[in-house]
Amino acid sequence: MARSEPDWETYRSFLAVMTEGSLSGAARKLALTQPTIGRHIDQLEADLGLSLFTRSQTGLIPSQAARELLPHAQAMASAADALVRASSGADAEERGTIRLTASVMIGGEVLPPILTAFREKHAGIAIELVLSDVTQDLLRRDADIAVRMVQPKQEALVARKIGRIALGLFGHRRYLERHGIPRALDEVARHSLIGFDRETAVVRALRSMGLKLTRDMFSLRCDADLAQLAALRAGYGLGVCQLGIARRDPDLVQVLHSDFRFEIDMWLVMHKDLRSTHRMRLLFDHLAHELAAYAATSRAR
Repeated sequence: MARSEPDWETYRSFLAVMTEGSLSGAARKLALTQPTIGRHIDQLEADLGLSLFTRSQTGLIPSQAARELLPHAQAMASAADALVRASSGADAEERGTIRLTASVMIGGEVLPPILTAFREKHAGIAIELVLSDVTQDLLRRDADIAVRMVQPKQEALVARKIGRIALGLFGHRRYLERHGIPRALDEVARHSLIGFDRETAVVRALRSMGLKLTRDMFSLRCDADLAQLAALRAGYGLGVCQLGIARRDPDLVQVLHSDFRFEIDMWLVMHKDLRSTHRMRLLFDHLAHELAAYAATSRAR
């Protein structure tokens, strides 16, 4: 049981130590001195009546209590960040900050021109773009708006289905000239394949098509979608790509059009409490319009 109410600064230092693994790393992250971070940790342990770290020559080793405390400290940090964003602009004004999250592929390949167009219209709104293939928690306010490939289930969220994104099998023209174009699915295994290291949602979707995929099939295994795309563009081998992205590069050639093609849903999501915030609605509506156009292009044959 806590002996007194801990100060937020001590939690902030605790979170930095958990993230960085040492007092010195936390001090650099927070632009504080190492002794200050140490005092914060000592104070938090005293306030909570818990031992949070074991000191060793290699750094600080978190206790079980520290690991259990971590998600609560992360929630506090997310709430604090959301408070700063909310105070950055009045509800009815076109200024302030919006934290937007999307997958690495969508954020790196699709969103930049869309956000550029938004910036030209609304110069007073700053965007914090978080790229992650791990779903950010909008209920905990890790982000304000999210582009997702799965339908959210929480009732507190506002979700709009944008459309369906088509994916196909592609090879660079240079690779296909050297190694030939596969004419049937059973010929694909004879090619250099770019694929996953660990199972993902896309892999499960491919398996639902009847494709028996294992990581041993791929000569290049990587879970970073942008790295897979870079390898595809370099002519490494055959790989899966969104049609809307591949069609921007005339040297990427789709193969097995009718045999290898699947679609995934795209959703735009935000917390329902943000619907009345003008800047949130501006970006939400802009993204909905532009991403719908991208989805339509992706599906066009």
